[in-house]
Amino acid sequence: MIKGVNRQVVEVQETDCAYFERILFFVKPEYASVSEGKIRERASLIANRTEAAPPTKRRRSTAVVCLQYGGAFLAGCLLTVLAVSLLR
Repeated sequence: MIKGVNRQVVEVQETDCAYFERILFFVKPEYASVSEGKIRERASLIANRTEAAPPTKRRRSTAVVCLQYGGAFLAGCLLTVLAVSLLR
């Protein structure tokens, strides 16, 4: 039970995803009159379609980031020099 919620909640416990033990779906008030079986069926379909998230977010190395910023800095300097020389 979730405190402070006055909505219909559907809980799916059998998920095909290794990351999730169970998933809670909050039914919109306009669909509360739909049969419980139909809502549970739809929730199960959605829950079983979920794919596992990547195990960790890949971080770019500091060297790659420094090279990117350095390249952008040099390109900016080059454009500035070209613009100044063309305006003279």
